[in-house]
Amino acid sequence: MEKRILTPEGAKKIRGELEQLKGPARTALAARLRAAIQQGDLSENADYTSAKEEQSFLEGRILELEALIKDSDIVDPSSTPRDVVSLGCRVTVLEEGSDSEVFQIVGSTEADTRARRISLESPIGKALLGHRVGESVDVPTPSGKIAFKIQKIE
Repeated sequence: MEKRILTPEGAKKIRGELEQLKGPARTALAARLRAAIQQGDLSENADYTSAKEEQSFLEGRILELEALIKDSDIVDPSSTPRDVVSLGCRVTVLEEGSDSEVFQIVGSTEADTRARRISLESPIGKALLGHRVGESVDVPTPSGKIAFKIQKIE
């Protein structure tokens, strides 16, 4: 499996979800299963069937998160240079004729376009990586190139 990149913040979030699923969520689901089993005939017990399906989903998600943590490199953004666009930094860009926008560069696992967290593997992320304040960067898009001027790197 290909190594993924996580920021410490992203790894913490994943570990938190994993802890929740392995602890309280698993415990609550076990109680539901016990209660459904005590109802008797399992062949026509909708509560039991529902709880078993939920258990399957829960255990699958736990395995997925454990594999994600195991197969990820955690890169601390504070160890990367701040004079160039790199993983974890927030970059303010200006497209001509538009307001400035701020993006945070993250690994693909943490990407969330609504939160302005873009993957370093996305077209914008790829184009911005390695560039400095004041530089203009052309980003290829299906409808043509977009030119961004880098205003600030944090």
